[in-house]
Order: sequence, then structure tokens, then C-alpha cells
Amino acid sequence: MPLAPVVPASCAKMTPMAIHITGDPAADKVLEESPFALLVGMMLDQQFPMERAFAGPAKVLERFGSLDPAAIAAADPDTFSELCRRPPAIHRYGGSMATRLQALAALVEQRYDGRAERLWSEAATGEELLARVMELPGFGKQKAQIFVALLAKQLGVRPPGWEAVVGDYALEGHRSVADVVDAESLQRVRDYKKQKKAAARSAAT
Repeated sequence: MPLAPVVPASCAKMTPMAIHITGDPAADKVLEESPFALLVGMMLDQQFPMERAFAGPAKVLERFGSLDPAAIAAADPDTFSELCRRPPAIHRYGGSMATRLQALAALVEQRYDGRAERLWSEAATGEELLARVMELPGFGKQKAQIFVALLAKQLGVRPPGWEAVVGDYALEGHRSVADVVDAESLQRVRDYKKQKKAAARSAAT
């Protein structure tokens, strides 16, 4: 079934948007239909083009046949690594990301009974949601902030205080994948990131 946010009654809600991140309607549909896929796409969004990172879950589904966290966690590590590394790989570092993906699946299975959406649907505040996301393998504070912003802006998951915990990612603009809704906005986010990197290099010198 399509991905639909389930949030506490105290959370402000908005109408969820269709996801348009990868440029591939089939891959975007996987993100819409599987909360775990969206989580995996965010995990893969590191040192890799964001649209290809978020297309990774569709590759896993096609090759492994399932995005069930329990099945992924229980898969033979060598076999799972091979399918993640097979061209086109799910990531530049397909082997290490395969290991991390299985660790993520194991945590979701053990802590949330395999239902990734519980990670955000049961969070009462933005602070709690951010803390939950930061507990996940491969999620530092910045990545967690971006994912919380993505949930808020595109799925309508807005627990009280979410803006405060994500900082500037809550603002209007094109700062992260949370703001990607089409090819134009994807390019604007890329341009923003390039400007940030150039500014950081300039400050360092």
C-alpha cells in the first residue's frame, strides 16, 4: 500500500506529496510504498549522487525480491553484498553499504518489529524523532536532521518542535533532498551544495 504517515494526534499534519527524487517513476514508487525503502535511500545518500542513492532500494527489491527488514537482516552477508555491488551498484561503496543496510534492517526488525514507520509515527516530539533517527547505523546528526525535514516536508510528519531540531533544513528553499520534488529542484539543491562546499574551501584557505 502507498506510504502514508501515521502520526500522533498532537502532531500537525499536511497532505503527503508524491515522491519525486530519483527521476525514475518506478524507483520513486518504491520509496512511496515502503517506509523502509525511504530510510535506506537516506542512509545511502552519502558521497554519492542523491538521486542514485534513493534509487538504491529499488535495485535491492529487484535483485533480492524483498525489502522486508527481517529477510534482509537474515540474508547471507556475502550473497547480499554481491547483489548490492553488482553493476549498477547501489552505492559507490556497495560492499560497506550492504553491511550497513543489513545492520539497519536488523535494528528496525528488533526495535520496531520490522515496521520502519513506527520510528516516526510513535515519536511524540521533534526532539524524540531526531534522537531515534540518530540511533540508526549511518545516521549522524546532519543526516538525521535532513531525514526529519524530509518526513515533515514530503510526508506531513510534523511532531511538535520538529523545526527547532532540524534548523535551517526546515526553511523554504533548496538545501537538501527534503526539498527535492522534481528535476529543477534537484538541480537547485545540487547548486546549493556546491556553493556550500566552495564557501567551506574558501574559509579553510
